[in-house]
Amino acid sequence: MPLPSLSLQLYSVRHALDEDLPGTLAKVAAVGYRQVESSYRLYSRGPEFADAVRANGLISPTLTSSLVDVDLDAIFTAANELGANTVVDTFIPEQFWTSEADVTRIAGHLNAAAVKAADYGLRVGYHNHWWELEKKFAGRTALETLVDQLRPEVVLEIDAYWVAVGGEDVVALLGRQADRVRFLHLKDGPINRENIQQLPAGQGKLPIPEILDATPLLEAGVVEFDEYDGDIFHAIAASFAYLNPKVTA
Repeated sequence: MPLPSLSLQLYSVRHALDEDLPGTLAKVAAVGYRQVESSYRLYSRGPEFADAVRANGLISPTLTSSLVDVDLDAIFTAANELGANTVVDTFIPEQFWTSEADVTRIAGHLNAAAVKAADYGLRVGYHNHWWELEKKFAGRTALETLVDQLRPEVVLEIDAYWVAVGGEDVVALLGRQADRVRFLHLKDGPINRENIQQLPAGQGKLPIPEILDATPLLEAGVVEFDEYDGDIFHAIAASFAYLNPKVTA
């Protein structure tokens, strides 16, 4: 299945952004990216960020932020100002997934955020790491235990690499959650927790064509690196070169 669109998660170039925000976004655009996944943290740096996004012809369909014990109105206002349609919680630490009661509490936070997001014309979503797949309750992953309790409008941004690191069959999980998955984080590598060993898409062990085929409602693939042993701009360019030919939108 082709990609509807392709974004870059700006966490990948966070060190460069800290040194030169406008210049880094210009380099991202020069690679060929037309979409970015931004964050509330970047937005909070002031108008420089939104101005640089627009100046480089970029759009940000997704914004990442915690959705637990935060000022949701401020976050959703930021999403509207950036033109995002979905706010994704990308990190609920491993220690908060130890019991089914924990998962129920997380679902409550996400469901409450979804109700408020609707007032702003937005959706919310959740992004996984490996621990939500490793942890299981009654034979089901903690991630799927969470999904069972989410409102139907809450979507998933699946990090395919972390699903594999968590010991699950990525294609099978995507098939089970096909009605929820709207976004995919696409990185590659040897499938382990060593972030520094991550590779551009298509250069590691993930079956990316099969992963894309398993996501019929996908809206965007998102290139991301947690770390990279080399020039990160070469890495994001290599992922772009591999994935962009699959984009049809």
